This record gives sequence, C-alpha cells and structure tokens, in this order.
Amino acid sequence: MFSRIAEFHDWFEQEHTAHSFRVTVAPLDSLEGWSIDPETSAITHRSGKFFTIDGLEVQTNHGLVESWSQPIIDQPESGILGILVRRFGGVPHFLMQAKMEPGNINLLQLSPTVQATKSNYTRVHGGRSVPYLEYFMAPRRSRVLSDVLQSEQGAWFLHKRNRNMIIEVTEDVPLRPGFCWLTRDQLGALLKVDNLVNMDSRTVLAGYPFSEHDGSPERPVSARDGGFHQLLAGYEGRPVTMSHRDIAEPLSWFTEVKTRYDLRRRRVPLNQVKNWICGPDRITHELGRYFSVIGVHVEAGSREVSRWSQPLLAPVGQGVVAFLLRRHRGEHQLLVQARTQAGTFDVVEMAPTVQCSPDNYRGLPEHRRPPFLDHVLAAPRRRIRFDVVHSEEGGRFYHATNRYLIVEVDDDFPTVDRPDFTWMTIPQLAELARYGNYVNVEARNLLACLRFHSEPSEDGEGAGVDPHTERVTHANDHAGLGLST
Repeated sequence: MFSRIAEFHDWFEQEHTAHSFRVTVAPLDSLEGWSIDPETSAITHRSGKFFTIDGLEVQTNHGLVESWSQPIIDQPESGILGILVRRFGGVPHFLMQAKMEPGNINLLQLSPTVQATKSNYTRVHGGRSVPYLEYFMAPRRSRVLSDVLQSEQGAWFLHKRNRNMIIEVTEDVPLRPGFCWLTRDQLGALLKVDNLVNMDSRTVLAGYPFSEHDGSPERPVSARDGGFHQLLAGYEGRPVTMSHRDIAEPLSWFTEVKTRYDLRRRRVPLNQVKNWICGPDRITHELGRYFSVIGVHVEAGSREVSRWSQPLLAPVGQGVVAFLLRRHRGEHQLLVQARTQAGTFDVVEMAPTVQCSPDNYRGLPEHRRPPFLDHVLAAPRRRIRFDVVHSEEGGRFYHATNRYLIVEVDDDFPTVDRPDFTWMTIPQLAELARYGNYVNVEARNLLACLRFHSEPSEDGEGAGVDPHTERVTHANDHAGLGLST
C-alpha cells in the first residue's frame, strides 16, 4: 500500500525497468503460429483459439453511412476482467497489476487483478497460470460486488464480450510481484494521468456499486475544483435505489431507438472487403483512413509466455470520446447517444455524446460530421471539466488512444431535434451500466473516470496538473521504452 501517490509512481517505474519488453512491427505473413488463408486472406491461429481477423459487410439505416465493409476481429470466447477488493482499516483497496500489453503506447499500464482471455486462462499457450484466477472462478466464498458480461469496441470486434467482475474478499491475499493495493482516491488520481490506467481496469471500475462507501471522511470541495466533486454528492457511499419511474424513461427511449433502426451483417472473405487492400505485410484502407491490421513480434519477461507473435489493429489518428454535461433542475445530466456499430450484439448501445476519430471526417461538411463534435473540439478551457488521453485495449489494438472529455454546457443547450440523444443523470447511466449490452465500453470508461474522480495528490510529485482542465501528464507517458518499429 502507498501512503503517497509519488510512492506508486516510484513502484511503477521500478516495474517498468525490472523487465525486458520489446515489440517489433513485422509482416503479417511472418507471424509464428498464425497463418493467412490462401483463398480468403483470413488470419487465424494454428490452435483455432484466441481470435480471427475476417471480413464483415454491414447495412444499416442509422448513422452517417448506410453500408460499408471492413476487416473485423472475431473473438467469440469471453475472457475475465476482475478486480479484487479488500478493506484495510475500513477503507476499500483495489488489487491492481502492472501489466505489459504489446499494443500499449508505453507498453506497461495498470490493469485489473485478472485480465485474461479464455484461451489464456485455460493455458492454450502452454505458459504459466494466471495469478489470482481462483478468486473469480465458481464456487466462490467471497462477496460479489459486480458480475456482468460487457461488450467491447463494436467498431473493431464482432460480438465481443468479457466478464467484468468485482469481488470483495475478507481473508488475507498474498501480494505477488507486479501487483499493488490502491485506494479509490489513488485510482481517481491515476485516472487523470495519460495512458496509465488501462481500458480493462476502467470498464470494470464502472461497475463499482454506488452503495460501497470508501471509508474515508468527506472532503471539502476546493475553490479550484469549481464544484466538479458535487456531481456525485449525495450518491456515493449510500444505497441508490432506482425506482421504476427513475429508469423507465431512459429505457423507453432506448427501446424506441432500437426498434426504429435496422442493422444487418454478413460475413465475407477478407480479401473481398471493398476499399481495403490485403497484402502480405499489412491490411490497409485505400484512403489511408480508419485503421490498419499489422503484425508484431513480442518479448515480455513478465507475461505467462515470454515470446509470441500476433496481429494487431492499428487505428489512424487519435479518437475523441466526450460527454456533454449540464445542470438541470438541481441535477447533473449527461447527454447520451444511441450508437450503431458494426460488431455490437444489438442494433444500438448507449454511447457518449461524441465518439469518433476526427481525422476520418476532416474536410467534410457539417451535416456529414458527427453531431456535437465541433462543439467539443472548440470548447473553451473553462468549459472542460475533465480531459485525459487513455489507451484502448493493448492486447488487440496498437497505439490506440482516445481523448476522454467532459464538457459543460448551459441548461438550454439545444438538443431537442436530436431523437438519437437523451439526457440522463449519472445514477441512471451507472444503473444501466450494471447490465450487458446497454452501455458501450467507451461510455463505461468515461463513467469510471467521472465516478472515481478525486482531488490531485497533496504531494504533487510525479505528475503535472493543468489547473484549467485538470489533465495530468506523467514524465514517462510517451517514453515507449523498448519499442522498435
């Protein structure tokens, strides 16, 4: 446990230097254990496990584009993303690990206690077992705080879900190398550091119950904060009972949107995906947009297997994930979007107000750009209440980052002509995030940042704070140690 946040940064830096990490970009046809089908160009693993990269054709009457085709990751198995919680002195502590993933922009990031695909925890790779897995496998004697199958990035995965779990234990838990206990406030501070707390941690933390008190005394709201902590005042640390009336209206809106639109998908050979170029080195879009599929060779002494090769999806440009926030009738509300993506289970999921890669819309007229994107990008600093760059899942995506923002607007901000958008309170969205296929992974990630938001550390070491946006950067965020391309 760390008494000061600077102690965590020292520990994390030691973890970074204690192991040898190396990721080298390589041609797809050179990946050991993987093969490219000579007839379809589909990329598969020799075990038949892990995942496949194939082609998908999409048709929908929702969104800016009615039809398209693309490569997509097909990973039908569900993994486990789990965090252990234990109280020390009445204060909940979360067991996190420093985990290397080949696609992370800085390789090492803060991960859940367990982060493993089914192929990994059943040891298809023949490597070491997954630490702490036994706490998340039935039968369990521990207290389940959250357990739900949650969707992942629908733009890049086909029907991908992982089991998100938070388990509270009371017995002693042996602390293994590479793991640490962190309080809620410490996690809140680290969630404001660029590329530190990974996507899997954020999606799990979004499911932490409102009713779990952190065991610490209430902290006064600082003048510098401008009232941001009051977003959750009166919610956190006590039971929040959502009545039928509280949840009926957003559920009715969501059901109406789902029945209004259609989404049809058809598997196609990868080499027949329109406007994409399948080569032995990589797969790219003919306009250089969206993403590419690349290969990497990996060396990681701290992983269950020390060497392997794999494909990764590499997005073009940094994305933007943003909620608009307003105060209405005494409550803070978020503007939620119903969003259709290629690989989701249902027609739509609840998404942030803005979720896109701006580079894909550069030069297009306003009516062909995502709603509210220009408002978010042009927001004055005094309106930006949260601003951080986070990485997406480093086990499948290469240097995929999004800028996560919360932008405050006036109560009368015009949205009435946008039936695909609705205002929700934070408890409403958090309640819906307890169930699968309702709230998408990007919205859950931003919800976790909001709910774990905390004051900057008093010591101020290891981080620099922008007093206007509260964005925090760490000295090693973009070091890229051990990375070659």
